[in-house]
Amino acid sequence: MTDPYVALGVSKSATQDEIKTAYRNLAKKFHPDLNPGNKKAEEKFKEFSHAYEQVGTPEARAKFDRGETAEQQQEQERARTYHETQRDGGRYSESFGRGMGENMGENDFFENLFRSARRGSGAPRSETVDFVGEDHRYHMSVEFKDAVLGADREISLPNGKRLQIKIPPGVETGTRLRFKNQGGPGIGKGPPGDAYVEISVMPHQGFTRVGPNIESLVAVSFIEAILGAEIKVPTIDGAVMLKI
Repeated sequence: MTDPYVALGVSKSATQDEIKTAYRNLAKKFHPDLNPGNKKAEEKFKEFSHAYEQVGTPEARAKFDRGETAEQQQEQERARTYHETQRDGGRYSESFGRGMGENMGENDFFENLFRSARRGSGAPRSETVDFVGEDHRYHMSVEFKDAVLGADREISLPNGKRLQIKIPPGVETGTRLRFKNQGGPGIGKGPPGDAYVEISVMPHQGFTRVGPNIESLVAVSFIEAILGAEIKVPTIDGAVMLKI
């Protein structure tokens, strides 16, 4: 598992603002919309986006630092299982080695491991291990006006379920919306994972967003600039009269 601090290029003592800034800087460089067809940039984007998901909020970061995320628990379970197989002269080493083929999925690996353990110990076949389901991530491009004023959208999940997306007013590129238990199914009695929708705001000809403000460039004549005037200027809500 990649260390999220390393993936984001920050120290473990970094502030939340520093983590957020690092994520935004990376997103501006490696966002798929800015690197069409670049698989390396896409993989890099996925890596640091997942890292930000783990430490991007105080709550998520505290959970990661305590070693309580699903991935960390899975790593711990793998390590514990591996050490158990090495006891008693490697009692499960043969089946363990066969289960580590390149094309074998994680679920198949654990099923083979526990099946071998059941054969050796006589444990009931109901013995399972529970894991949280895989998180699903989606990308959504929204128009500039919808990002400013908010909007409702709908996406289709891989299982055919339709998910209503409420885009909050003022959303920025890189914002991730979380939908609890809308990800992949859990393993055993584990709960489903979550669905994350990452927002990318499309540029608008005539308007530029600067922090919480919207700027536009309006031309005036030399006479209007010298003597003053009242001109019509566009805004996101429609044209208004502006006194020069």
